[in-house]
Amino acid sequence: MKPKLRVLILIVTLGASEVAAQAPGQSTGKATSPASTTSGMTTPSSPESESPYFGGVPSGARHPGKIPLTLAGAIDRGLKYNLALVLTEEDTRAARGARLKTLADLLPNLTSELSESSQTLDLAAFGFAGLKGFPTLVGPFSVFSARLYLSQSVFDWKTLHKSKASREDVKAAEFSYKDARDLVVLVALDLYLQAIAARSRVETARAEVKASQAVYNRAVDMKKSGVIPGIDVLRSEVELRAEQQRQIAVENDFEKAKLNLARAIGLPVDQEFELADKIPYSPLTAMPLEEALATAYRSRADYESAEARVRSAEDEKRAARGGGLPSLSFDADYGDIGPVPGQSHGTYTVAASLRVPIFQGGRVRGDVLEADALLKQRQAELADLRSRIEYQVRTAFLDLKASGDQVQVASQAMSLADEQLKEAEDRFSAGVVNSIEVVLAEEAYASAHENYISSLFAYNLAKGSLARALGIAETSATSILEGGH
Repeated sequence: MKPKLRVLILIVTLGASEVAAQAPGQSTGKATSPASTTSGMTTPSSPESESPYFGGVPSGARHPGKIPLTLAGAIDRGLKYNLALVLTEEDTRAARGARLKTLADLLPNLTSELSESSQTLDLAAFGFAGLKGFPTLVGPFSVFSARLYLSQSVFDWKTLHKSKASREDVKAAEFSYKDARDLVVLVALDLYLQAIAARSRVETARAEVKASQAVYNRAVDMKKSGVIPGIDVLRSEVELRAEQQRQIAVENDFEKAKLNLARAIGLPVDQEFELADKIPYSPLTAMPLEEALATAYRSRADYESAEARVRSAEDEKRAARGGGLPSLSFDADYGDIGPVPGQSHGTYTVAASLRVPIFQGGRVRGDVLEADALLKQRQAELADLRSRIEYQVRTAFLDLKASGDQVQVASQAMSLADEQLKEAEDRFSAGVVNSIEVVLAEEAYASAHENYISSLFAYNLAKGSLARALGIAETSATSILEGGH
């Protein structure tokens, strides 16, 4: 599975309404792991390339040379410059703007008007034709007016509950932003772990090339001495070339992994950097499942956002019912009016209006049906999310245990493979065996190291997924990686 696609699956399944730990499968052969020559490649139309969580807003000047980048530093930059977080923050601002517009219908509205006009009237047009002593045309004359208008809703059930719904919408947007921060932490963590795993594969590949080169040189010397046939030299050279090819591939994947990390945290892609942290294996302090579930229900921002959306839908339904209720409003104006400013006089108007809906062609009933359908959807989503949270926490626990056990087994297998390779090289140098045994030992060595790298990556990623499932990724992801919680 492509590394970026694996992260996208995490985002989709651990996102604003979903969380599930996706641990990568372990390699069972030497050939490659997630870091093969094609493992990280994407196209503009691929789904992972379209996710804003893999994008960032490049910020800061490029520094000369390489800069050290810690995991904490990568997370901090991601929380500032990740594209998804920037977009979610703007969504929150838009929700606040929509609330202000809704509140405007409840708050007093005060406007002013200043006008001056010159008019001529035709009295005949208004039915005053032929009046003795009155001319047909009146004017020209001037009218000056300076006036303030006040409008205030006294009681409007529909607008009142729409305002309450908009307040819950703002809360839901704010919780979604908080949830997006947790996701950004998970993405930065995963991409940093991918880069560490890629670096480990590079180190292993270089060690394999060095060992294969030594075996090949020894085979050449032994052939010259007549100890081994030419096929052993040829076999050793084939293995050496294969190791060199793998080294080129993993070095390329390492550089691409660093580019992926740089993009997601808003680091200029041409900025050279080195990974300052290693993140070795560290057992996680045990946490009871009941405590984990309680923490998740209390801390998950997406759960709080879903609750706010339910409350918003409830207020929308009340507002829809209010469309059939009377509404009361107050209007007033005061100002000066006259032919010119110096000859004006104060006038005012005060009015109270009671609006009583009688027949609206079923509009209110239709609004209520729509609002009720939306409420049922929001309630179903909340119920599903609560169930999904328990599933995700349980899945994270299972992945954590399985990947932890895999690390232990892979560590033992790696030690055995190291010893096997050393003995095979000694036996070949002593002329006891041919190069086949060395090649097989080198294959076992590479496979064992790849399995350990993959299992350690899976274990650390499972820790991050657990932190995300609990809703504490932003505050506790790094401490969980170190073994605490």
